[in-house]
Amino acid sequence: MQKKALFMVLSILLLVNMAIFAGGAKEAEGDQDYKLVLKLSHVFSPAEQLTISMDAVAASILEKTNGAIEIQTFPQAQLPAYKEGVEQVVRGADFISVEDPSFIGDYVPDFKALYAPMLYQSFDEYVELTKRDIVKNMIAEAEEQGIKILALDYIYGFRNLITTKVIRTPEDLSGMKIRTPGSKSYIDTLTAMGANATPLPWGETLSAVQQGVVDGLEGSEFTNLGTKVYEGPTKNVATTRHILGTCGVYISTDVWASIPEEYQNIIQEEFTKGANDMVSLLKSQHSGVVEELESYGVMFNEVDGMAFREALAPLYDEQPGMTPGVFDSIFAELDSMR
Repeated sequence: MQKKALFMVLSILLLVNMAIFAGGAKEAEGDQDYKLVLKLSHVFSPAEQLTISMDAVAASILEKTNGAIEIQTFPQAQLPAYKEGVEQVVRGADFISVEDPSFIGDYVPDFKALYAPMLYQSFDEYVELTKRDIVKNMIAEAEEQGIKILALDYIYGFRNLITTKVIRTPEDLSGMKIRTPGSKSYIDTLTAMGANATPLPWGETLSAVQQGVVDGLEGSEFTNLGTKVYEGPTKNVATTRHILGTCGVYISTDVWASIPEEYQNIIQEEFTKGANDMVSLLKSQHSGVVEELESYGVMFNEVDGMAFREALAPLYDEQPGMTPGVFDSIFAELDSMR
């Protein structure tokens, strides 16, 4: 009788183990069959480094996930970009938005402080700040709004004024129409600097410059070279360095949660590596880019930095929804690095 009972127990255990094994095999088979296609949108041209970097990251993710995660990249705002791109993420679309952090400020206002003008003296300062608790808290708040942030530091250079005449002071911008992206942060910055901020889609910018609709634009040396802005009448670059040009990478938290963990790890690792590589590359290329632009007749000039900082001072006032003292906290973190 005891032998019969023991046999029954062993039989039951065997059946349970087989069921567990079968379930595990089925799960593994399901992971092998998993397939997700994500559309990634940004406004940069195919010749610019951000596009090259995003394409490289997408290709690496496709290879390392054995085709399970396919990221289709769409440059030059072929798909919704800027505010509309982030809205796609919040709505839960199978979509990756690559935009500057100010657009996340519509959901977490402190991000507007992170992207405030004339805060940073180097790429490294900003990268280090993104690792501090003050930014980690912003990232956590963004997740509560449905936005998973995969990176914040796809830096593409300090933004300067690229215009038809030499600019040295805020007074020199009086009456000048300067193209900006549609973000409120950019519009407020250029307005405070003394210009007539003129939001335009990037695809319309070069023709607007050539036709005299605007008197210039603001952007980095790399944008100037990559999109051949210098071929128009905008041969003067005032090195205001008014905004550190950087993009974040955003995906819906719901979409992210649906991705198997092994693929999440690969996606995160590749976007982190891509940002690090891009920053290192641009730091090494900067002087060469300036020299090449000068060979095309582009003229760089210094500006009255103090005058521009005084003009921009009102933008350091806290806006509705910001954490009290957020600017003081950012200033303190940056001071600790200098």
